[in-house]
Amino acid sequence: MTGWDAGPNAPDGPEGLSSGPVLVTVLPPSPSGGRRVRVGGEFLGLAHNAADIAEFLRRAGLEIDPADVAEAPWIDWRGAGPERWGPETSG
Repeated sequence: MTGWDAGPNAPDGPEGLSSGPVLVTVLPPSPSGGRRVRVGGEFLGLAHNAADIAEFLRRAGLEIDPADVAEAPWIDWRGAGPERWGPETSG
């Protein structure tokens, strides 16, 4: 994976890495459930919970506790926050 360093004005990311304003993008929940996770133009996987995101990032060389995923300032949650993982249900 490339592109972790966003330059000298970037905030510190996990483990002190310079990560830029947005490092990880979590896309809106899909109609079938789960959320696509991207870093730059690279697709990391389809997450169904914060532990999935932490695992994708671990495989990419970044360590983050699943409990910290929701509050990490370098994760951009699109369409919904970290509390939503599945499709909308009417009820």
